[in-house]
Amino acid sequence: MGSFLSRLFSPPLRWGLFLAWARVLLVIVAAAGELVRHAGLVPVPTGVVLALFVGYSVAALRWQRLQGGAFGLLTLFADTVFLLVLANHSSTASLWFPSLFYLVVLAEGVIFYSAREVAIVAAISAAFCLLTGQSRLDVLLRTVVVGAVLGIAFALYKRYAEVRRSELMDQVQAAHAEAEQGADAARQKVAQDFHDGPLQSYISLQMRLDILRRLLERDQAAGMEELRQLQELAQSQVRELRSFIRGLRGPVEAERGSLVASARRVAETFQKESGIPVTFVGSESIPDLPPETQGEVLQIVREALHNVQKHAAATRVAIGVERAGKTLEISVDDNGHGFRFSGAYNLDELDLLRLGPASIKRRARSLNADLIVESRPGRGAGLKLRVPVA
Repeated sequence: MGSFLSRLFSPPLRWGLFLAWARVLLVIVAAAGELVRHAGLVPVPTGVVLALFVGYSVAALRWQRLQGGAFGLLTLFADTVFLLVLANHSSTASLWFPSLFYLVVLAEGVIFYSAREVAIVAAISAAFCLLTGQSRLDVLLRTVVVGAVLGIAFALYKRYAEVRRSELMDQVQAAHAEAEQGADAARQKVAQDFHDGPLQSYISLQMRLDILRRLLERDQAAGMEELRQLQELAQSQVRELRSFIRGLRGPVEAERGSLVASARRVAETFQKESGIPVTFVGSESIPDLPPETQGEVLQIVREALHNVQKHAAATRVAIGVERAGKTLEISVDDNGHGFRFSGAYNLDELDLLRLGPASIKRRARSLNADLIVESRPGRGAGLKLRVPVA
């Protein structure tokens, strides 16, 4: 019903042209009826009214483009005046003409104006029928009352449909803007992750290839040794790229099971690909988290393990996923080189000192989580994330 009304009222210009032609056709029919009724001799008052209405109807064909606004209200007022004049000069037998014209005026009010204008036209018409005291106008009065009820109800529903359509358009625009913002954020996130991971590895590979070229020019044996190391580096980069791709699939993987089970799979995959032993401790009392939250947590764990494999030269890693009150605690500890700084710093301190992995800090903020990075140079490093849970 709503979509039908939307299509019905969408081309007001077309309806204005239709109503303008309806005026012309009505006056032609009325004039023919008067000629037949009076045997070709139309009374002067009736003839004057019809002549004026002919001129007005023809002019309305040009005014129809101005429907709505001040000119449109003037047209509606003129139609109402002519309706009353025609009703006053019509005989009982010809009251069908003002009744039909009243319906045209009512349609004009419903299509172009609000329920208030429709009610005003109906009230003026009903008052005229009552105040004249002519019983012959009872038929017109009944038409006025019934038409007013239907017209006002239709106008109110039209207004509701217009408001609802406007609200839906606003919602569509807001959803479109949100989708665009989300897509842009996703692109920025992928770009940043690629910059922090695979791109850095390829830059390192490019630098090593330049060194290899110079080594081969001076010492072929040393160049061959460098080539062997580059082959190992390329294999490592393939593993890193695969890990990066799996990271993009984080939310999908998280949906396949609980966070503990997903984190355990991440640890097992890391141990298999890197050869670094991993100790995993997970509590089974972890509540279910939204897939987006689980995906972000898993991605933090992946990135922490990636950094361990790439920079720490660790021989073992410990991962913990446990619940502590209203928070979920995730920890990743290794026995590698540690960071260049010493001590434990929270998220704000890391930002102030420009320390710690940028992508992990960004993800921690998106989770509204507390992040602590501890570095023990020469003895390892640790990362602890506290995520609030309901």
